[in-house]
Parts: sequence; structure tokens; C-alpha cells
Amino acid sequence: MTSPQPKPRGPGRTLARIFAWLVAIVVVLIAALAVFIYTFDWNRAKPYVNEKVTEAIGRPFAIVGDLKVGWRRPPGETGWRAWVPWPRFSAAQIEVANPDWAKSPHFATLDEIDFEVAVLPLLAHDIVIPAINLVNPSVDIERLADGRNNWTFKLPASSGPSTWKLNLHDITFGSGNIAVDDKQTKTDVKMVVSLLGQGIPIGKVMEQQEAASRQGSAQVIGKAGANRLAQQAEKQQASEAAAASAAAASEASAASAAGPASGAALSASASSAASDGGAASQGIGSKLAAVGASAASNANAAAGGQTNEPFYAIGWTIKGTYNKTALSGEGKLGGVLALQNARRPFPVQADVRVGDMHIALVGTVTDPAHLAAVDLRLWLQGQSMAHLYNLTGVTLPETPPYATEGRFVGQFRKGASVFRYENFTGRVGGSDLNGTLVYTQRDPRPLLSGELVSNLLQFSDLAPIIGADSKASKARRGDTVQQPADRVIPVEPFKTDRWKAIDADVKFTGRRIIKQGSLPIQDLYTHVTMTNGVLDFEPLQFGVAGGTFATRLSLDGSGAPLKARGTVEARHLKLKQLFPGVKSMQQALGEVNGDASLSATGNSPAALAATSNGEVKALVTQGTVSRLLMEAAGLNVANVVYEKLFGNRDVNINCAAADFVATNGVVNPRVFALDTDDAVIDIDGPIDLRDESMDMKVHPHTKGFRIFSLRSPLYVKGTFKNPHVGVDAAALALRGGAMVGLGLLNPFAALIPLIAPSNNKPLPCAQLFSQIRQHPVAPPPGQKMRAPAAAKGASGSSSGSGSGSNGAKGGAAAPSKREESSQPTTQPGMQSLYKGS
Repeated sequence: MTSPQPKPRGPGRTLARIFAWLVAIVVVLIAALAVFIYTFDWNRAKPYVNEKVTEAIGRPFAIVGDLKVGWRRPPGETGWRAWVPWPRFSAAQIEVANPDWAKSPHFATLDEIDFEVAVLPLLAHDIVIPAINLVNPSVDIERLADGRNNWTFKLPASSGPSTWKLNLHDITFGSGNIAVDDKQTKTDVKMVVSLLGQGIPIGKVMEQQEAASRQGSAQVIGKAGANRLAQQAEKQQASEAAAASAAAASEASAASAAGPASGAALSASASSAASDGGAASQGIGSKLAAVGASAASNANAAAGGQTNEPFYAIGWTIKGTYNKTALSGEGKLGGVLALQNARRPFPVQADVRVGDMHIALVGTVTDPAHLAAVDLRLWLQGQSMAHLYNLTGVTLPETPPYATEGRFVGQFRKGASVFRYENFTGRVGGSDLNGTLVYTQRDPRPLLSGELVSNLLQFSDLAPIIGADSKASKARRGDTVQQPADRVIPVEPFKTDRWKAIDADVKFTGRRIIKQGSLPIQDLYTHVTMTNGVLDFEPLQFGVAGGTFATRLSLDGSGAPLKARGTVEARHLKLKQLFPGVKSMQQALGEVNGDASLSATGNSPAALAATSNGEVKALVTQGTVSRLLMEAAGLNVANVVYEKLFGNRDVNINCAAADFVATNGVVNPRVFALDTDDAVIDIDGPIDLRDESMDMKVHPHTKGFRIFSLRSPLYVKGTFKNPHVGVDAAALALRGGAMVGLGLLNPFAALIPLIAPSNNKPLPCAQLFSQIRQHPVAPPPGQKMRAPAAAKGASGSSSGSGSGSNGAKGGAAAPSKREESSQPTTQPGMQSLYKGS
């Protein structure tokens, strides 16, 4: 009996068996892989990993500690995706080496790094890492003076764009350290970075920083100055809010005709702006916080993100030196992942001290990875604005202690960045300062431009610009140049090496000058330009004694020594306002007008004065002057006593003229005389600016009959610091001896030496005016004015005992001969003022 034949297998059963085997193989492979992963010593793979990373970055890389790989169920996943585990990688003690020339052996070290990778996105060449955790990261940044740095890695050349994308969601760490040693900028600092634990909104940080900056201002400019600064800032903010409210209301009114919906929306905007304006009166801090939060929220909304204001997530501290100056500070930053959204404002805050400077800022940076733009509230405080040069490269003058606050905005563009410190307000010494400054990056030098206004300007606050401030002020701003005790003209040198670092075009207005004593200055205006080391004041104009005193000055600091040229126009200076502290001058009605042209070389005001060459000319138009002053100058004792007892009357000024020539720092009068109805007074003798000495004589010549007149010359000697004024002892002794001798013969004869005969010959005023009308001239800087020639013609005071330094006796002298290279200034003379004199 034969056994039955097996039935042939169908195709379904065959496929089922194949599928079963495939499943079994996959399960076995997964199990084997799992066993391998869990049991494999991944430290055996470290040499391979180290080698590949070293090749990739061109710098030795090493995992010194354990390398581990584990598996974890993906958080937040549901369904079948929850059963696809994610690998978790961790490595301990990671080191990235520095180049051989670096001071530190390691560029970066980590105690540990661990992260997870989502598996399924790898199928689409997308590397998704939910978070990377760093434990005690430390980075060392170094750069040598020749430009070599340790943050530039030699990466292998890429054959094309990678098909893989990295998607990093978060970076976490407890704290980290960053060291910077930059020989080019002379920076040696250490930073500690840590997470804040919870986010802090920008509005709260704005309020805190404002309060801290106000306290800092009080330390620099005093509590009273800080209070005034706060009031100025509140007024500025209120003004801006009112302007914004007016603009919004105008837009609402214009748009109301376009449709009810748009009109209603803009009306609501106007109401909101008006509300902001009212809030400004409640305190600048809350206003700034609201503005910062609103701006940040609007920017976020425009970027498609959440409308919440930016939050700070990272804190940092810094300490060390910058440009050999002590540096310390602290601040806050937004979260690391906020850097990924280039359109979302990234919050920054800093409160840093560099030497005697205090810099604080709160605001946002757009696209911080590429520095697209900044919008900050900026506070600056310090002992002198000139110290900002070492930090910013911007050349500013020496000033008293200052504090400013304002909005700093800017756009970063390659080779053409523009930054504005706009609508700032500040205190400089005892003066207020307001305006806008614009920094424009360009070739070959950046440009600083703007307009500044001081409503109340302390005249003494201008002294540090030329080094004329007190020793205490110099000590505060760190000036090491000692002013000699016996010198008046400042010896502090100009910092011409800074003039070629930047160009400038700045206008400054001092609307009201608060002066000390009886200085008759009312206001100030200047337009300052600086181009390639040449500093120009076009003009530097003061309101003086009811008139104007305008200087056009050019200081060429592009070479050594500095070359200076300048002209001066004095117009309509009222005599009674020039001497407000002299009671006897308050009835004077005359005016002073003058012109000057000078040139010099030297790197300080004292050096310029000691090398000055040129001419100075001045006239007093017809008017009146106190007779008492004239009689006192002539030492007519009886008349002085009479005027003191019985009052004071005025005498007419026929003319007064001064014509000086400066030759290598020595100033000699060609004409220096005053002619009134009662007297003629002429003055001669040199003024030496090189050692600040004087040796001048005043020769009074009486008109009419005077009894008890000593009619002796006065002298003015000594130095600017210690002048000496007195009577010529020899002439007075001679007259006194004659009186005694005659008294022995006849008591009445003793009066003869005290009787002054009439000298009715006046000064040749027409000739003086004609000579003064000529344009004053100066040679090019460094060239010498020739000595004045001898006077031609008789002087109206020829009977006087004194003679001018040029040989003339108190009268008009012929114009001096000048170097052939001398060039007249283009400044108009005084012809138009004195026609018909």
C-alpha cells in the first residue's frame, strides 16, 4: 500500500514563511544591536572619533573621559513613534587644543556634554537635537599683535552644499568661563556666564538700570547735577511723547476721511500716544520700560512670533583690563536659541566700568549673529569725554565730569555702518548738553556729525578744552602735565595724534553763558570741522559786551609741529559792558571794534603764543568816558579828590587806537593811544608771550591847566601771573626834588613842579584811523614778521617823555614791512565801520 503524496504548498504559505523569517532576522538583529550597544565598550571607539574630529577642525581634539551611548524613549511622542527609541550620547572631559603659539594649551574644555538625537528625521537627512547640555564649558580666546588668532580653524574644503541640516532646539548649562587675551586691542579679561534660572522681562531690567545709572550719575556729577539730568530727561521724554501724540492725531484726522474703520483705529492709536504722554510726567523709568516693551512686542509680532516682550535668560560678569585700563561689569543676554531667529530682537543689557568711565545700556540687537541693527537706551558717565577715545576711537575734547543718557540706534553695514546717539540729554560740569550725534563709517576715516545745544553753559566748563582748568580738575581727568605755577597760558599739549583717527562736522550753540565775576560774555556758537588732522573753527563766535567776538581758527595737526592760523573780528563791544564792575565806566557810551590776524606753530596754547606772528588792531569810536578814570590815570591828585567829593562828569573820547605787531611771540605797540577832551595817554613797551612778561609805560599828557599834577609815567611790569603797576620812581623823584629845592628858596615856588601846562595838540585821529583801517596780516605759520619800522611824522604827544618801542613818541607809525611770503587775510577790515571818522 502506497503512502499518500504531500499536497504542494501554495504561494501564500511560502510568502508567510519568508515574511516570518524576515521578521525573525530583524528582531534578532535589533536584539543583537541592542545587546551590542548596551554591552559594547564605546571607549574603544574614542580613537576613531578623536581622529575624525581632529581632521575635520584641523586642531587636536580628544575625549579624555568616558564615551557612552544609551537609549531613551522619546519624550512627548505618541503612537508607534513612541516605540522608536532615541540614542543618547555623552562624553566626559573633552579638550580642543590651541595652536602651538598660544599661551593656554586648550582652546576649549568641557567636563561633560550629552545630547539626544531623534531617529526618524535622520531618514530625511535632518539632524534634530532637542537639547545639548554642557557641563562647565571653558573657552580661551587669544590673538597676537600680528593678527594670528586661535578661533580660526582650518576646515577641509567643501565639495558642495551638505544635504544634512542641523536643527538644535536648546542649549543648557549651569555656568561657563571665557578668557580673552587680545594683543591688538590690549584686552585681557575673564567672563563668567550662567543661566538666570528664570526669564526677566526687558521692561523690568530697563527700570532697574535706570535707577542704577541715576545713582552713578550722582557719584560723578553730584546729586544736584543728577537731579537736573533727571529733570532734563523727563522733559525730553515728555516732548517726544507729545510729538508722537500729535503725529498720531494728525494721521487719525487725515485717515478719518478714508473710512470709519481706519479712522477709528488711528484715533485709538492717537489716544494711546496721548496716554503715553501723560505717563511721562509720572517718571522716566516707567515710560522707558513701556517704550522698550512696546517696541520689542511690535517687533516680535512683525516677525510672526509671540507678542510678549523679550526676556533675558543668561547673566554674565566680566573683569580684567582693556587697553591697559581696568574693566569690570555685568549684564544679561537673551536665550541662546533666540539667536536663531534673525528677525526677532535679541535682548542685551550691560553695566560696565572702564577706568573712570561708566557705560550702561539696555535694548535689543537684531540678528546678533550678523549684527544687523541695534536699538538701545544708553547711559554714559565719566571724568572727561576725551577718555571715550580709548574705548570707541571717537575723538572728543577734554571736559569736566559728565553724564548723559539717550537712545542709541544703528544699522550695521559692511564698511558703511551708521549709528545715532539721538535726542540725548546730559550734564557736563555745571552745564546742560542736548542734541544728536551721528557716527558714519566710511573710508578713509569715519565721520562724527551732529548739532549740540547748551541752554545754560558754565563758561568755566570750557576751560579743560585748552587745559586752562584747575589742578583739581586736571587730576580728576587724569592729566599728568603740570601747569607751571608762574604761567597763565596753558602748557598742556594738544592730542593731535587723535585728530587723524576721525573726521568731524559738529555745530555747538551755548544759548546762555553763566560766567564768573564780571566777564562780559553772553552766548557762544561754533562750527567745528576736522578733516585728516586739520581742526577748523568756522567760526568760534561769542556774544561779548553787547557785540560779537568772532574767531576763525585753523589748527593743522597733520604734521609736527602743529600749524595755526587765525583771524579775529570784534564788533560793537560796548565800553560800559566791557567793564561792568567799574562804577565809573557805567556812563561810557563808546564802542570797541577790532581785527587781528595771527599765525603760529606749536603743540600747546603756550607754544602757539610763544611763536605767534601777525597784527592786532582795535578802535574805540567817539563816545564818552568817565573823567574820574582819566584824571586817575594822569595822577592829577587835586582833581581826583575833587571828583570824589563833588561828583563825576564825563569827557568826550576823540579817538582811541591800538595797533600791535607780534614777532616770534613778542608783541610791540605801533600805536596804543587815547585822546579825550582832557588828556592824551599813550602806552609803549613790549609784551613777551614767550615768558609772559611785560615792560610797558603809560605816558599821560594833560590838556589844559592842572594844579597838583605829578604828570609822571606809570609802569606795568612783571608777568601775567604777577603784574606790577606803579609810578616811574625816577621821574617822580626828580619832580619831588625840584619841589623841595624851590621850596627852600620860596615856599610858593614849590608848587611850580606840580603845575601841568596845557598840551592842546591832540592825537592825529584821522591818520590813526587811516592806518588802523588797513587789513591786519600774518605770515604763514612758522615764518617771522619783521620788526616794525620807525615812525614817520610827528605825534600829537611829542611833548611826552615816553617813546614807543619803534622809536615813535606815542603817535602813528608807518606800517611795518613784512615778509614777501606774508599774505593778507580774506577777512574784511573795519573800513565800513569808520568811514568819515
